[in-house]
Amino acid sequence: MYFLGVDIGSSSSKAAIIDENKNILARVARNIGTGTNGPAIVTAEALEQAGITQDQIKFTVATGYGRVTHTQADKQITEISCHGKGVAHLIPGARTVIDIGGQDAKVIRLTEQGNVDNFVMNEKCAAGTGRFLEVMARILNCSLDDLSDLAKESTEEVEISNTCTVFAESEVISQLSQGTERADVAMGANDAITSRVAGLARRIGITPVVVMTGGVAKNESVVRCMAQHIGYDITVAPDPQTVGAVGAALFALESFNKK
Repeated sequence: MYFLGVDIGSSSSKAAIIDENKNILARVARNIGTGTNGPAIVTAEALEQAGITQDQIKFTVATGYGRVTHTQADKQITEISCHGKGVAHLIPGARTVIDIGGQDAKVIRLTEQGNVDNFVMNEKCAAGTGRFLEVMARILNCSLDDLSDLAKESTEEVEISNTCTVFAESEVISQLSQGTERADVAMGANDAITSRVAGLARRIGITPVVVMTGGVAKNESVVRCMAQHIGYDITVAPDPQTVGAVGAALFALESFNKK
């Protein structure tokens, strides 16, 4: 028996397939999100990766920003619950989850049993999200993947003081025009995003083991900055962008068993 989790974000779609023993058979992420054919694409790719067909899927759970639009799902569950479930399965003993997505950031506190105990979320401002880094990468004329390597070359601390992404963009353009090095600006962007998310984490309390998920967790410089801000080592979840989809697949298995 096989179970599918689909995580539909604002800017990306993810899918994961597990079997009845909770073995992960497929994990796929693509940078096309809500309002696109992204969910169908990642589902098809996950099925191919697992070597099964759609009619072999016993239950599907959708999560994420666009979960209510996924009519093929048997059930919809919040991304908070699915991220908590996915992290608890992948990294037993995890107690704090820091997830930075394309349009929001959230910090989740887990119980010793791996259940969601509390959470705080930023979804009203692009500052502290992957969108902020996208804007910075565009200004610096590099890809998101290259932003991390660029920041490693930084030799001088640069502060990006504006908390609004729009104003921060103007601030960075001004700094570059005054001769500030691109690498220093890149590190300043990493520091700016992590300081804001670290503030969220401190609001609910940080308990190790601390795990980062989401696409931004693939940026080594951001992870390093985050660890400095919160004062704890950080474990990056394997394939961090698909953790929510894995959690959704686990909920699909539980829902089928209850049914």
